[in-house]
Amino acid sequence: MSTADVYAAVARVGQALSSGTRLKMLELLAQGERPVGELSTVAGLNVTTASAHLQTLRDAGLVVSRRDGKRVLYRLAGSDVAALVTTLCAVAEAHRPDVRAELAAALPTDDIRLMDRDELLAASGAGRVVVLDVRPADEYFAGHLPGAMSIPLDELATRLAEIPADVEVVAYCRGRYCVLSHRAVRLLVDHGIDAALAADGILEWHADSVPITRIEP
Repeated sequence: MSTADVYAAVARVGQALSSGTRLKMLELLAQGERPVGELSTVAGLNVTTASAHLQTLRDAGLVVSRRDGKRVLYRLAGSDVAALVTTLCAVAEAHRPDVRAELAAALPTDDIRLMDRDELLAASGAGRVVVLDVRPADEYFAGHLPGAMSIPLDELATRLAEIPADVEVVAYCRGRYCVLSHRAVRLLVDHGIDAALAADGILEWHADSVPITRIEP
């Protein structure tokens, strides 16, 4: 065994990350443990393809699984996996102009207010903002920012009356690359509600061990 063998073994982890689909699946698993069938649906994959990607991630040590009756449930192997994904994204943004261009085109933020984590946590703790989780309800129950209210994006337009008036709303979702919170902020602003976009989400908070609240089913 030589150090070349060590690097080769480490590189196998990198190879598991060399797929945009698998990176997206890791973001989805950061929301909470999921069975294969559910994960494939949310990721827009058939079960066979999702299972193959999960096998690659498991072989690399990035996810772990357990059996629950007839279901196989997957989760991230640890918060350090979330940190690995967020670091990879940050490095890519810092050094690849094409990544920045793709991000700006897919998720433009020039016309919406971004709120960084420190400001969000301080404002939320002081009761100066309403923190809005726009992910599906099952993801909210699996883990959310303490004090956040849950209104899934597909219900938001019909539930605007539930949002307290005369206070800024800060929306978040699965992570920095999640489109749900961007759409939510634009919908809120279009209805005359003062709204801002959280600069990061559950993936990044897991990566940095930000306290998350879980609601037991």
